Parts: sequence; structure tokens; C-alpha cells
Amino acid sequence: MSGETKEVLGSNYDQNDVIINGLIDKMTLFDDNLMSLVFGQNIETTELLLRVIMERDIKVIDVKGQDELKNPMIGGRCITLDVHAIDVDGRHIDIEVQINAEGSHVRRARYHSSMMDARMLEEGQEFKEIKDSYVIFIYDHDKFRKGLPFYHIQRRVDETGEVFGDGSHIIYVNGRYEGNDDIGRMMRDFHQCRPEQIKSEILSKAVAYYKEKEGRGAMSEAVRKYAMEYAKEYGEEQKQEGIQTGRRTEIYLSVQDRDYSVQRGAEKAGLSLEEFKKSMSEAGYKLPEPV
Repeated sequence: MSGETKEVLGSNYDQNDVIINGLIDKMTLFDDNLMSLVFGQNIETTELLLRVIMERDIKVIDVKGQDELKNPMIGGRCITLDVHAIDVDGRHIDIEVQINAEGSHVRRARYHSSMMDARMLEEGQEFKEIKDSYVIFIYDHDKFRKGLPFYHIQRRVDETGEVFGDGSHIIYVNGRYEGNDDIGRMMRDFHQCRPEQIKSEILSKAVAYYKEKEGRGAMSEAVRKYAMEYAKEYGEEQKQEGIQTGRRTEIYLSVQDRDYSVQRGAEKAGLSLEEFKKSMSEAGYKLPEPV
């Protein structure tokens, strides 16, 4: 969900129809609630998106939005895929949207890939029978800052440079790419909040369905449900932030009063020396003069 949406939800837990409708009007396809409905309930839109990203024709036979994959380990982390598609060849495809840098660590892609892979083989099947998997992250920013529309990740043999060929694929899409090609046009459509501004007729109709027509109720319910879940998480996050702030304040005071050296303070705060100095100064505390 977008940062703007989180800010509104976090500031008012008792959501009413006016707020919900205002949020929906501002949503773009970078909001996972809208994106999961537009693609996760519609094979046609999913095929369109995948053809542009994978640059080839693709036939989808099944697609789900907000598909939860449970970790079989007790206490293990579960994940919810924004869009989980399966093509005619049995390949599993996870499509995620990300509007900010939170949760964008590269090991997230590895985890998503492993969770899909673990569900592809049944007891008695051979490993060679596992189908290819694709994890696709569509970021609102340029993840690797090279200005390219795509970044394709796959394993290679270090010594020879040859592709390992295990069937695992990760693709990052630059949501800020504005080239005059299919992916550039697609990303511009992703940034539009009004259906009539979306150039793709297929996407425009799908977005209009959830914003202006029969699907508006489903969209409202999805946002309302997220609001309730976020409210619970928000309270715990605030509590943890308060604990961390208090701990940092204690460390800053100890360094300022020379009870700790600057280096020791940085270690206790879990920061590099330069990061700690900057953080302490920005918080309004004085670094002690060198003796």
C-alpha cells in the first residue's frame, strides 16, 4: 500500500466511507490493493502485463490476488503474493508492486522464490520435474539506478560465466522508466489514478471497474480490511519506535557526558561511526571535543 495511504490510515483508525472513497480515488496500480484486484482477478490483464515484462507471448491458466503462502515451519514467516499466476507450461509467476524502499531488500526475492518452489513438487516427484519460477518486482523507483527498464537476475557459474539453468528467474522492473516503448507506456499507465488517463484500453476498463463500477464495493472492502490490520500493526510499530528512540537518547547522553566514547556509542546503537555522529548531531546532542 502507498505511503500516502498508510499515513491517512495511521492517523485515523475509525475509517468512514468518505475517507475510504478518497483513498480509492487516489490509488494507482502501484497500490497493492488495487493491483491485486485488477490483475489477480483477471487473466486478460495479467497476460498483457506479463507479455510486456517478459517480452514474449504467454498464456495464463490461473491467477490469484493476495495469495497467502504459509510457511510449514511453526513460527516461520508466511508471505502473501500480490499476484500469483500459473501459465500453460506450469510455470509459477509472482508479481509484486513496491512503492517505496521499505521491504525491498534483494533477499526478499530469494525468499519469495523459495516459497513458490517448495510447493511445486509432490511426494515422489523427481527434482527435474520442478517448473520454472519467476519473481517479478515492479518498483516505483529505479532499484539499481542504471536507468534501464528491466534488470534480469539468474544464477551463473562464476568460473565460466555460463547460465546455471536451474529455472529460477528474478526480474526487477523500473517503475520510473519513461521510454517510448511497451514497458515505458505500461509504467506511465501504472502511475495514473484516473481510468480515463490510462492509455491501455484493457487496463483502463479494469481499473474503472474497481474504481467506478460494480467492483467499487470489493475495492472498498479490501481497503477497509487493510485499515483494520494496519491499525493493529501501527500501534506495535509505534511502541517499538518509542523504545528505540529512548535507547538512542540514553546512548547520546552517555556520549555527550563522556561516559561512552563516540566509538562505543556507535557500537551500542548498531551504527557506523559516521552514521552515529550524524544521527547524534541531528538529534540535537553535542559530540564531545577530542581530548
